[in-house]
Amino acid sequence: SKIIELHHVSKSFGDSIILNKFDYVFQKGDRIGVIGKNGSGKTTLLNLLTGSVIPDSGKIIKGDTVKFGYYTQDGISIKPEQKVIEVIREFGDYIPLKKGRQISAQQLLERFLFDRKKQYDFVEKLSGGELKRLYLCTVLIQNPNFLILDEPTNDLDIVTLNVLENFLLDFPGCLIVVSHDRYFMDKIVDHLFIFREKGVIEDFPGNYSDFRTYEDSILKTSNTSDEKTEKKQWKKDDNIKLSFNEQKELKAIESKLKSLEHDKKQLEAQFSNDTLSSEEINELSSQLQLILNDIETKEERWLELLEKLES
Repeated sequence: SKIIELHHVSKSFGDSIILNKFDYVFQKGDRIGVIGKNGSGKTTLLNLLTGSVIPDSGKIIKGDTVKFGYYTQDGISIKPEQKVIEVIREFGDYIPLKKGRQISAQQLLERFLFDRKKQYDFVEKLSGGELKRLYLCTVLIQNPNFLILDEPTNDLDIVTLNVLENFLLDFPGCLIVVSHDRYFMDKIVDHLFIFREKGVIEDFPGNYSDFRTYEDSILKTSNTSDEKTEKKQWKKDDNIKLSFNEQKELKAIESKLKSLEHDKKQLEAQFSNDTLSSEEINELSSQLQLILNDIETKEERWLELLEKLES
């Protein structure tokens, strides 16, 4: 049955072109990652899919059975006098998984680290991280068959993200996720929408690591001549898209990203230690967030330079 079809969809805000005649027909089981510079229009695409933003031209056709689950960075308002289990049951009682299995609201909460005792706590007692976890559970318990996650790696701690990864492997519907977290994306998506300049969205057949490898190969083929020669000649050659300093910057970013990703893996491995206190977990989470922020900033600049190189 029909899921969602986009036909020649265009959207602009003022002089900023977000989509330019974009076409895509969603298939059953699609698992798509969305990447691009901040402000390129990733969230606008998600809002076009759900109908909260209207295209300037083109058609978006939604199938009759499509049910969205949309995790945004805005969250939801929860009544503080409610208990955790009461909040969840307002949205649903169980979720079907692959192969005919299902889990109840209580089991979902347990999977996302709310034990039976915690489920009967009042919402006002929850920490900020627990509230975000509860919000995620309210999205999942609604039994969507089209799940949209907008920057979940910005909001959720590493333990919750690991649980979410495992949940998504069992999720039978369509999935579209915006994230700068390469490892999270690699585990859950199999192709990418890449926001380029002037409203162009490229459908890349692979995960984030595949894309990075592909872009690295483009960089290497465009940069085969001797560095000293380039330094002398780049200004005279109109075909060179990056200045000598920008080429050096791009290489430095690649090297730094590898180092940051190594640090990230080492930190994540420490979370598997069962003897960690809550204070130690919070400290590790803070360190990890700093690394994630650094990765996001550098990948943002990496994308900018690659766009310039390929334009």
